Order: sequence, then C-alpha cells, then structure tokens
Amino acid sequence: MRVLSALDRLIGGIDDALRSVTGNAAGSGRPYPADDVAETEMNETERRHAAGLIRVDHAGEVAAQALYHAQALTARSAAVREHMRRAAREEGDHLQWCSLRLRELDSRASLLDPLWYAGSFTIGAFAGLAGDRVSLGFVSETERQVEEHLAEHLQRLPAADQRSRAVLAQMQSDEERHGADARDAGGVPLPPPVPQLMRGVALVMTRSAYWI
Repeated sequence: MRVLSALDRLIGGIDDALRSVTGNAAGSGRPYPADDVAETEMNETERRHAAGLIRVDHAGEVAAQALYHAQALTARSAAVREHMRRAAREEGDHLQWCSLRLRELDSRASLLDPLWYAGSFTIGAFAGLAGDRVSLGFVSETERQVEEHLAEHLQRLPAADQRSRAVLAQMQSDEERHGADARDAGGVPLPPPVPQLMRGVALVMTRSAYWI
C-alpha cells in the first residue's frame, strides 16, 4: 500500500472539505430513506419551515464531516482513525440525503456552510489532539446532542412532511449507534463545562442556518 505524503494528505483534506460544503461528501451508498414515501402537498409556509429545519440538519452534517475528518487526521491509533473514517462515510449519507431533500423542497443549503466546516474542523482537531479516548468521548457527546436535536425537529416538522420525517428518523437511529460505538471503543465522559459550550456553539449554528 502506498504511503501518503504530507502533500497527498493536504490535497485529500481539501477535497474532503470541498465535497462537504457542496453536499457531495462520500457516503456508504445506502438508499435514500424517503424513496418509498409519497410526497404530500404542503402550503408555502409549511414548505419553507420544513426546508429551514432540513437546512439546519444539512449544516449539522457539514459540521459532522469536518469533526470526523479532523479527528481522523489527529487520531493516534489506526483503529480510532478508521473508526472516524467509517463514521464520516455514514454521516456522508446524511449529508447527501439532506441535500436531496432540500432540492425536493425547492430550497438550498446554508450559505454559511464553509464557516461551519472550518470552525468544526478546528474543534475536531483540538479534540483529537487531546487523545483518542477524549476524542471518542467528544463523538459520544456530540451524537447525544444531535439525537436530541433531531428529536426536536421530528416534532416540529409539518405533519404532512413524511418524506423529511423518514430521513430524520434514520439519521437519528444512526447517531444513536455512532454514540454507542464511540463509548464502546473507549470514549470517556467530557468534563461538565465542555457539553455546555458545545450546546452554545450548536445553538448559534441552528439559529443562523435556519434562515441563512
């Protein structure tokens, strides 16, 4: 197997970033969860609200790609590095699904996606540099908060929007599994101030991405 040079890794990282912020991240090839769900009629207010929620979820998946890319880059063990890469591929499915659903709703992704990626990559790099067990603990806490966020969105979606509901329900199930996998791999709980800070950063992103 060819050993990648620093330039190879740099080029690969730039490619990952561009794919993520354009909604074209590599996925695992799973089918779209809404394939067998009929599109139902919504009024303009409902459609715009659904699009705003999916845009937030799309931005969250851009951030997730950045976190996993950075944590894979800074992982100390090959096992943890592969764990992060595998999770990134499944999160890539989420990003693709959200991109497709936005198109179906005649909407667009957040204009701030490059900012979400850059900021999240920085956070992920610091988590990775703190050590593999802390990095895995960061994944566990991130996924726990994302689960809560998706549960809220499932409640807030227009009742008629069953296609978006199918997508978010599958994402929620995946996030729960990712968190459990990180804990099983040795992730440790984060000190109390960190989860609160994470919630604060997420709140800024969700409020901004809904509109912008």
